[in-house]
Amino acid sequence: MSQTEQRLTELEVRLAFIDDAVQALVAADADQSLRIATLERLVRDLRSELETVRLGQSPDPHSEPPPPHY
Repeated sequence: MSQTEQRLTELEVRLAFIDDAVQALVAADADQSLRIATLERLVRDLRSELETVRLGQSPDPHSEPPPPHY
């Protein structure tokens, strides 16, 4: 095998490795994007639930009539 053929083979092996690494990164990125979207949805849902709980526990003080001693 000539030196040129050997270098070409090494480059092909490196390219195959890089291609595998890129595919793994693309898959990881897609997974992370899905997880982030899920977490964002959960945070929105939790904020909504927290707002509901807050409104249920203490009504808006501006909407209540003043106490009788005023």
